[in-house]
Amino acid sequence: MRVINHLELFEVARDYEFGDSQKAIQHISHPGKTGIVLFRSLASEGWRMEIGTIGAGAFAQAFAKQALKAGHKIKLSNSRGRDSLREIVNQLGPGATASSKEEAAACEMVLLAVPWDNVPETLASLPEWKNQILIDGVNTLHGKAGEFTLADVGNLSASQFIAALAPGARVVKALNTIAVPKLEADPIVNGARRVVFISGDDDGAKKQVGTLLAGFGYSVIDLGNLRDGGLIQQVGGPFVMRNLLEEGERERHK
Repeated sequence: MRVINHLELFEVARDYEFGDSQKAIQHISHPGKTGIVLFRSLASEGWRMEIGTIGAGAFAQAFAKQALKAGHKIKLSNSRGRDSLREIVNQLGPGATASSKEEAAACEMVLLAVPWDNVPETLASLPEWKNQILIDGVNTLHGKAGEFTLADVGNLSASQFIAALAPGARVVKALNTIAVPKLEADPIVNGARRVVFISGDDDGAKKQVGTLLAGFGYSVIDLGNLRDGGLIQQVGGPFVMRNLLEEGERERHK
């Protein structure tokens, strides 16, 4: 298997129209193979989860809206406690509850949605992880909006860094390539599905996250492991803040 170079992937992907962008991913990640895992929604088969969020800002709320719409339950938490979440939970409606960080982290699947500068302290404050899936949706940016600087994690991808701080968790990188307004919006646009990416070292965890996101309505592409796929997704990678759509069946057969 050829090691993915995210700069090379960007150069190849740039040379394709989006209808052929998957060929670019195929060319770099798995020559001779599809390199793409398709996920099906199990919502119609009664597959429901209770998902915790560590953090309850705009990103976590946008994720929660999609999860609730797909029939899942959400336990939101933040550093300020349950009382600070009452208005948010009321706005989200049935299926959303305010929880402690410990309760949210005990869910089978957990979204990490805190500022990068808060990641070490937040993860250190949580109980020991017991094989839960931890979705890393964090961007590697110091500071606040308007004053961001890129964080340096050395030779690791940001998700590898987070995995090292959360031993026992199965970390999957996802959703940080899509802006919050797009995450809040309908994943299907004129018959075309918005594209999201996942990366991780645990195939079972990736499959569950991929199936979850496919259930939201997204087209999900597996970029590989936390190292190579994580670098492609994180800030500085080629897919960040790109609104990519997979063409609909009607367009394919024109």
